[in-house]
Amino acid sequence: MNFLMRLIKEEEGQGMTEYALIIGIVAVFLITALVALRGKIATLFENMQFTSAG
Repeated sequence: MNFLMRLIKEEEGQGMTEYALIIGIVAVFLITALVALRGKIATLFENMQFTSAG
């Protein structure tokens, strides 16, 4: 608990927290995009496989 309070009060802790939030938001965005575009991505890779196979 003391460690968390120190992170909140110190500027270094604030910077690390901000980076963690940014990384978390980007991860959620990427996962959401992958889930939403899953079918299109699979079709794209299948088409690339058939094209490269000749």
